[in-house]
Amino acid sequence: MRLTRRSWLALPVAAVAAWGAGAPRAAAQGKDILVFAAASLKNALDEVAAQWQRESGKKVVISYAASNTLIKQIEQGAPADIFISADLDWMSYGEQKGLIKTDSRSNLLGNRLVLVAPKDSSISVDLKPGLDLAALLKGGHLAMGNVDAVPAGKYGKAALEKLGAWDGVKDKIAQSESVRAALVLVSRGEAPFGVVYQTDAVADPGVKIVGTFPEDTHPPIIYPVALTKDTTNPDAQAFLNYIRSPAARPAFERQGFTVLGPGGQRS
Repeated sequence: MRLTRRSWLALPVAAVAAWGAGAPRAAAQGKDILVFAAASLKNALDEVAAQWQRESGKKVVISYAASNTLIKQIEQGAPADIFISADLDWMSYGEQKGLIKTDSRSNLLGNRLVLVAPKDSSISVDLKPGLDLAALLKGGHLAMGNVDAVPAGKYGKAALEKLGAWDGVKDKIAQSESVRAALVLVSRGEAPFGVVYQTDAVADPGVKIVGTFPEDTHPPIIYPVALTKDTTNPDAQAFLNYIRSPAARPAFERQGFTVLGPGGQRS
């Protein structure tokens, strides 16, 4: 079965999984640059891609989902040119499986983890040891990305464990397939609180930040980027360079990301 980039992007996750690992990974190389990027990057990366298109005349197509979903799709043969993960683990998974060009890998961005509530909430939460988040939920659920796979969910679980709050809420978690899906639950008022990235809160006027998790409660939130091993698109390296250039920096910073310098340091 040979899929074009357009038909790949149109596939639901279930259909992608069913397509299988036997599919030809480079079946659909085309002119457009195809980027697989963590869902939390949508607003900033859309802006960067539009900027690039205006300046270069070349098009970038971006597929957004949870990092674990995207790298598994690449493993199954998705014809992506560039992969941007929301954590180091899933990029390292791709490296171990031979799915990325190791020498192209670098740390691109940093982020913060926050607790959000619907925009009309008047509550403020001090995220410190001894936090009784279960009491604050008042019978509701805490929206999070899947805590075993989605990076934001993994960071969130680590932070809640560090604060001693996990045991009280672990049976009250509304787990989602991506951090943006968790954000929507809060924005719609279907969950009283959610654990998302600071950049997600900036992107959705339906929520407000009611607390910021101390950075020492979870592993550093780092977004690595790399070319995929099987890309043959001659423009992929140029767009990767553009993502890492000063020209892209304002778009990322407007959404609340921290741009990392050489060696993954804050710059």
